[in-house]
Amino acid sequence: MNFSKELAQWYQQNKRDLPWRHTTDPYIIWLSEIILQQTRVEQGLPYFNRFLENYPNVTAFANASEDEILKLWQGLGYYSRGRNMLKTARLIRAEFGGQFPSAYQDLIKLKGVGDYTASAISSFSANEAHAVVDGNVYRVLARYFGISKPINSTQGQKLFKQLANEVLDTAEPGLHNQAMMEFGAMLCKPKNPACGICPVRLGCEAFKTNATTQLPVKLKTVKIRERFFNYFLVYENGKVLMNKRTENDIWHGLYDLPLVESDRLLPVHEIVTLPQVEHYFGKNLPIEEAFGLQKHILTHQKLTIRFIRVKEKPVLLNENWFYTDIENLKKLALPKIVFIFLTNFFKFENNSLFSN
Repeated sequence: MNFSKELAQWYQQNKRDLPWRHTTDPYIIWLSEIILQQTRVEQGLPYFNRFLENYPNVTAFANASEDEILKLWQGLGYYSRGRNMLKTARLIRAEFGGQFPSAYQDLIKLKGVGDYTASAISSFSANEAHAVVDGNVYRVLARYFGISKPINSTQGQKLFKQLANEVLDTAEPGLHNQAMMEFGAMLCKPKNPACGICPVRLGCEAFKTNATTQLPVKLKTVKIRERFFNYFLVYENGKVLMNKRTENDIWHGLYDLPLVESDRLLPVHEIVTLPQVEHYFGKNLPIEEAFGLQKHILTHQKLTIRFIRVKEKPVLLNENWFYTDIENLKKLALPKIVFIFLTNFFKFENNSLFSN
């Protein structure tokens, strides 16, 4: 059985019709690859279309502001990817004359582009023989060859990269890489893989040994940090008090509300007595309304969030706080949970907010 050719044949008969598969333009492929990192195709496709519509080439992307990029990126998470994309676009404008590179040796030097992305772009756009190894490929290789080495260990990553290059069809590396990734996404899925219709199941070690649910192996190394965010809504005469996040933390560069973080979940009457709250708002801060607790899960953090509307303006403004008209909220890139809260709140107050 020729593993690569079987997957390529399956791919050509079953692949999804996706816009970035109709081009060899490295810029368009780069857009799709960065957007789809840790994002499902169904979720990422509308973002891809909006970015391409607004920025049809890398020079147009480079001419955008960070706020404009983050606003389009809003809801995808991992906002550093959006910022890195802008840095990359500006570098290409300056050093490559606005021509997006397609060679691996040039791509690997770009901000936010690692081995996976450089391999994908160079093989899809220029047919360079570099094997792509993403989560789907790890899974396919681990199951087919029966490898129990953890995929997130140093030895495991080296082993799987070596194996991926060994099975790579060097005559058609782009087709091979697309087939491997699509096969993992559509057939050899993490849960309930379609082994019954798999074209390579007779050669698959996991299928032979009934070990598909045990492979691939991944070390559990992520420690979840629990945090408690207390947001303050100051709203009066059509203006709302906002905060620009500039610290080296989650949502860097985005806009949210004035925030006081506590070390544990506190009732509202205790939140308003926190030293930081009293520093900005004074003592005995009157509360207009306290909204229910909300949970927000990030990759390494679990956030418990409370929104509190207060009756009085702060007596002292943080250097990153500013008032803005409600209508201007449409232009600001907000964390998803803050965006949802403000949308729901101001739709109740003013049905035209956030409407197009």
